[in-house]
Amino acid sequence: MKSFLVGILIFCMSQVSFAGEGMWLPMLLKSLNEAEMQQMGMKLTAEDIYSVNKGSLKDAIVHFGGFCTSELISPNGLLLTNHHCGYGQIQSHSSLENNYLKNGFWAKSHQDELPNEGLTATFISEIIDVTSEVLDGVSEGLSVSERQSVIDKNINKVVEGMEKKAYQDVYVRPFFHGNQFFAFKTITYRDVRLVGAPPESIGKFGADTDNWVWPRHTGDFSLFRIYAGPDNLPADYSPDNKPYKPKHYLPISLDGVEEGDFTMVFGFPGRTQEYLPSPAIEQIVNTLNPAKIGIREKALGILDKYMRTDEETRIKYASKFARVANYWKKWIGESKGLKRTKGIAKKQAFEKSFMDALPPNSKYKNILPTFEKLYAEMEPLAYVRDYYSEVTGRNIEVMRVISIAQRLVDTYDNNGEDGYNAFKQRVIPFLDNFYKNYDANIDAEVFEALTEMYVENVDSKYVPKSLMGLVDEDTKLDNGRSPDLFSKTVMADRTRMMAVLEMTPDAAIRSLKRDPAYRFGKEWKELFDSEVAARLSTIQFQIDSLQRVYMDAQMKTFPNRTFYPDANSTMRVTYGKVAGYEPVDAVLYQPVTYLDGVIEKYKPGDYEFDVDDKLLELYETKNYGQYADTNGKVPVCFIGTNHTTGGNSGSPAIDAHGNLIGLNFDRAWEGTMSDYNYDASICRNIMVDIRYVLFIVDKYAGAGHLIDEMTLLHPKK
Repeated sequence: MKSFLVGILIFCMSQVSFAGEGMWLPMLLKSLNEAEMQQMGMKLTAEDIYSVNKGSLKDAIVHFGGFCTSELISPNGLLLTNHHCGYGQIQSHSSLENNYLKNGFWAKSHQDELPNEGLTATFISEIIDVTSEVLDGVSEGLSVSERQSVIDKNINKVVEGMEKKAYQDVYVRPFFHGNQFFAFKTITYRDVRLVGAPPESIGKFGADTDNWVWPRHTGDFSLFRIYAGPDNLPADYSPDNKPYKPKHYLPISLDGVEEGDFTMVFGFPGRTQEYLPSPAIEQIVNTLNPAKIGIREKALGILDKYMRTDEETRIKYASKFARVANYWKKWIGESKGLKRTKGIAKKQAFEKSFMDALPPNSKYKNILPTFEKLYAEMEPLAYVRDYYSEVTGRNIEVMRVISIAQRLVDTYDNNGEDGYNAFKQRVIPFLDNFYKNYDANIDAEVFEALTEMYVENVDSKYVPKSLMGLVDEDTKLDNGRSPDLFSKTVMADRTRMMAVLEMTPDAAIRSLKRDPAYRFGKEWKELFDSEVAARLSTIQFQIDSLQRVYMDAQMKTFPNRTFYPDANSTMRVTYGKVAGYEPVDAVLYQPVTYLDGVIEKYKPGDYEFDVDDKLLELYETKNYGQYADTNGKVPVCFIGTNHTTGGNSGSPAIDAHGNLIGLNFDRAWEGTMSDYNYDASICRNIMVDIRYVLFIVDKYAGAGHLIDEMTLLHPKK
């Protein structure tokens, strides 16, 4: 029986990717995907999706801030993305007096739209295969470092030699682990203003309880607008700027979706690792994810305790809590999904088929045994790395200020007063924003809890002596308690830290070097760098080099298999169908949720499931306008088989005709392992139905002027 199952797995792994699987480069759709997409119901051509000669779908797709996706939905630069993508901007404009997180925000005119310093909107003008240019001069006889040196020089040459306009930029990214390279011509707009956002009770409905969960009832959207100079080109913020006029914007379908409908998601997926060997997946499931989950669970419990009892604290920590909770829950679902779908066994089955397909004495025969050895060496170091980064880099906030202090000292020592002063000027705005949303008492409690976990769970040779209370009385924890450190350091207090930065450079540096938190952080970092980071870097370098060879070997060994490149924050297209699924035995999830479900989940006064009076009134009176379906119900969310990941937040869900039908914002919990192992049976992306977005904008917010900008269609009628 076991050999039969392995045989089935090998057969599946050797075939063309499942429909729905893959994140495809848009300019290659003609040769790789167009026929299948049209067989699935798409009415467009590849040229309609990506073209450099005319306006196409790609010209409506925008990289939002470099971390999310957004799309143009009007001829006046109106930009749609997720509420959680715009959350930082909404929070930055919020206060107790104007609490846009709680109450929402809707600009009544262009003059009321709010600027956001540093927020950008980037378009892709063209994608060009530059593999031959980048690999020119690369041969098998080169060492890994020599190979990379040649590639780096060639990339610089490509970027410098690429024909481009003055307002365009060019970057080159590797694909298939360095076996292919593509150049991206971009245009980045720097004036992006907040137009509208629903209250958290809509945009974050269900909050952390429903995060990564289906069925879902979250109106996760926000609206921005791109502004340009008088020539429609990028310009710094100015009240004289005009709304951007796009080459293409997405018309909107009011006809909705049903099971089996074709869907396409267009965006900038961040990172996947579909071609990792089985030892890497075993390490993630059995060692790394459990450690990270435990750390974040402890930190989140402390934050939640304070946020539930104080509104000001909730506002301060809302964005931080959401950021920490997001991947905490994702890792839990990821591990469950990999176990349920036998992700490790699938990898092992493919590896067996790979080894069996190799000819005798193949140069690739030692790849998998070498992976086994390297990952075994890596595991204890990777465990410490994740513990260290989670404790010091993700959850104890004062450690960020300590890190800045270390950089200030290093800059002064290496570049003198001029370098120090220049870096200080960049640091001060960050610190102002940091302390605005910082509570030292909460951070001290997190510090105490997480450093105790570090001491208990990490090998003592990687624990700084001061953390164990062995030396340095200024940082002695006294059985885990941290008030002495937080009371003596200047770094947990804005006034004291800024006072140090106002000193002369030499006096400031002396003060920082004496600070107990600085000394504590310096000791910990030096220990980590010398005992973990350096060794880990060497092993990772070997793994990365071997992964490139392994990727090349897979493509050569299985020439009839269609391979897609891992996500790397570059523009991609994924496609699938609207489909429900079975999360567990005897449970079937339908693909669409409705406003009725919002009311069913309603808990008066609860910060995750409250519903305000206006939405309740609309529900009771059935004042749905043109946004109800044929059954008189307002759809809220739907799911599909599209292969998505982080970075696809805010991506448009597009129908067979090229119309906007929804807004991607999440994945179903059971299928979050799709970053490593896509499985069509349970991998589902979650999208807000565009009719719910329009219903909230029009009927709830009364922002009909925004609806008037859009093009609304009925393509099914």
